[in-house]
Amino acid sequence: MNTFYRIVSCGDVQQVPSQKAEGGLLSKRAVVMQEIGGKGANQYVVTLLGECAARMLAPGDWVAARLRFQTHEYNGQVYQEITAFEVVKLNAY
Repeated sequence: MNTFYRIVSCGDVQQVPSQKAEGGLLSKRAVVMQEIGGKGANQYVVTLLGECAARMLAPGDWVAARLRFQTHEYNGQVYQEITAFEVVKLNAY
């Protein structure tokens, strides 16, 4: 399901090693996205990969995105990862 989010903050685009990526490197970026609903709306720290990470995004931009929530266990701790797919920047009017 695609949902609308406002970009709160953006990290820098990094190149990380990847066996699946062409050329052996994959673009990766962390952003904070907030759901519609004002200051009290849910916020998520989201990882953008590949083409999504390379998009020109800035705080205040609105996007439509599909998020994938996953958890995994490591050394007895449970971690949650949120990854965005199909990120589309929306035009401002």
